Amino acid sequence: MLAATAEHNGDVTALIHEDRQLSYDQYIRCVAGLARQLQSFKQGKSLRGERVALICGNSLEMAVGLFGAHASGAQIVPVNPIYTARELTHILSDAEPLAVVYDAEIAEIVQPLLDELGIAHGIEVGGETGVRFDIWKDDPDMSLPDMPAPEDFATLQYTGGTTGLPKGVNITHHQLATNLSQRETGWPTREGVERILCVMPLFHVYASSMALHLAVYCKSQLNILSRYRPDTVLECIAQERITLLPVGPTIFHGLMGYDGFSATDFSSLRVAYSGSAPLPEETLKRWEEATGCPILEGYGQSEAGPVVSVVHEGAAMVAGSVGKPLIDTVVEIVDVETGTNVLPVGEQGEIRLQGPQVMSGYRNRPEETAEALRDGWLYTGDIGELDEEGNLFIRDRKKDMVIVGGYNVYPREIDEVLYTHPDISEVAAVGVADEYRGEVVRACVTLRDGASTTSDELLEFCRQELAKYKVPAKIDILDEIPKTTVGKIDKSAVRELLKALA
Repeated sequence: MLAATAEHNGDVTALIHEDRQLSYDQYIRCVAGLARQLQSFKQGKSLRGERVALICGNSLEMAVGLFGAHASGAQIVPVNPIYTARELTHILSDAEPLAVVYDAEIAEIVQPLLDELGIAHGIEVGGETGVRFDIWKDDPDMSLPDMPAPEDFATLQYTGGTTGLPKGVNITHHQLATNLSQRETGWPTREGVERILCVMPLFHVYASSMALHLAVYCKSQLNILSRYRPDTVLECIAQERITLLPVGPTIFHGLMGYDGFSATDFSSLRVAYSGSAPLPEETLKRWEEATGCPILEGYGQSEAGPVVSVVHEGAAMVAGSVGKPLIDTVVEIVDVETGTNVLPVGEQGEIRLQGPQVMSGYRNRPEETAEALRDGWLYTGDIGELDEEGNLFIRDRKKDMVIVGGYNVYPREIDEVLYTHPDISEVAAVGVADEYRGEVVRACVTLRDGASTTSDELLEFCRQELAKYKVPAKIDILDEIPKTTVGKIDKSAVRELLKALA
């Protein structure tokens, strides 16, 4: 896709990040240069069957790195750069990458892990000490190596696991490419015309699909912001004449709450896309009234390529719906108990789906793969319903999962971290509604006899062990945690209790 765009639209601006930019001709040379460097780690051979982890924030290096690792033949492993050493250790141990690309600012965390895990090759990027991936941009001799095959693994996307540990989703090049074409049927783009803003993190499946790959698909310009700041986002929309804005609900909230929002010129903005978390209907209405730009919501998950359904451009809005399934995608609602009885229109049950974009399975997790992929269906773990027109509604989650600002958080992981604290006897972490983030994690604990730790000390403990978005918004120390009649922690009762203590 990138090679075809470079061949026919080589002079078009491809990437802009801060004071650097690349045309598509330069983009493909940089991708080829990195691919060749990665292949040098294997005596110039294709990295087919190998993995390359990228632990980077939003940057030109991350964009080139993702395509460059693909071009080398490797399966990419995008990883959140704010993860702690504990979190990174699990992912890198499971993925067993041949090489790791990482930001200079996290070198003190990553380099010891490479030694500890026996990973021979590391590439530090950015900062004062790291390399830059635009060093090949003007090298006319830089060409791509042989392309990977459609059935080769393209991406190993780690997502939360019910065990408390992330599991890697195996996606092939065919599954990835197919989903891009499927998305285009519902959310069509204009070749060479769009200007897309990437403020969502590129290690996340939403940004890679709806920003990085989308820009190349429509042979258009991608503006990458290092991080979200409302003033920077609004300035970029107006100055760069952004046409497509793929973000999550928290960003819509944040922008509308910023003082400069009403003075921003939104006239270039054609469509805003919302994904990664449920979008409140009131947010949608307020945004459209203020900007004149519609928000189209979609639904997906890493295991499904990732896009499953979208509110089609130009379609009548149906309140609360995440649209209709993409072309060649079949969605059914089945009973939660057996997963085999298809429920009638209007009844709630587990969402299962079939489609050419569905994952191949989880890495090193045969039991969880068998649970998720049954008789040709992907069981999503989400609870929903379909109306008579085929519109999909997400009602709840079967899995014990919380979506915090667009990121999946599994309370089990927070439980396990807090259980390692010497003063804690029992733990229960749950998700509770939050007006800004959609949901946040709250936790309650009981202490061992004689212990005297405080909530603030426990929160600091969590900050040392968990990425920032996983850290509970509050930890309550209780005399007793609610239990069921058989003595198990009752998380429904815990949730209600914490709401009352808010």
